[in-house]
Amino acid sequence: MTRVLVVDDEPQILRALRTSLRGAGYEVDTAETAEQALTQLAARPPDAVILDLVLPDGRGTDIARELRTWSNVPVIVLSVVGDESEKVAALDAGADDYVTKPFGIDELLARLRAALRRGDPSGEPVVEIGALRIDLEKRSVHVDGELVQLTPHEFELLRALARNPGKLMTHAALLREVWGRAYGDESHYLHVYVSQLRRKLEPDPARPRYILTEPGAGYRLVDPAS
Repeated sequence: MTRVLVVDDEPQILRALRTSLRGAGYEVDTAETAEQALTQLAARPPDAVILDLVLPDGRGTDIARELRTWSNVPVIVLSVVGDESEKVAALDAGADDYVTKPFGIDELLARLRAALRRGDPSGEPVVEIGALRIDLEKRSVHVDGELVQLTPHEFELLRALARNPGKLMTHAALLREVWGRAYGDESHYLHVYVSQLRRKLEPDPARPRYILTEPGAGYRLVDPAS
């Protein structure tokens, strides 16, 4: 079972996250201070860490920075601090993602799943559809044997479609998969990234053959020959 270490000095947050994470199928350890967190990280390494930015005896950024000297375990930082400079500092210290309090548990769980996938891509298949070859483990895409360079968000979007070939992926499902939420500022990004993918993957982006639009619903990745 995937084990998550939750580090937060607010008892109500610890209780809520423990309950929600266990309900989602995770094993949960907790720590209330930086010292406790570092001790648990060394003695009982988790598969992922949810880390408060401000602790009684230190900063979450310091824990992330020290952790990165010996582990690549995914780290999601939680904080009431929403300032961009704080987010940048946390990411520069080694955090994989940043969620501002108050947060929705569905969003946090989606971001946790995404971080775990990035941290352990082993076993991801190679998907071949028409002239497309999508290596989900190596994060590489070829069209007619030629390597295509994708941005991280473009690849995550294509991965979500490729893991469900032929199936309708709704706007909400794709937004949760790629951006960790199905609403908010990210919603207008979806059609932009689909357009960018089509320019890179389709023989004629104006008449797509691979990434098809289901008006008002979402998108499908299909084999043009089928």
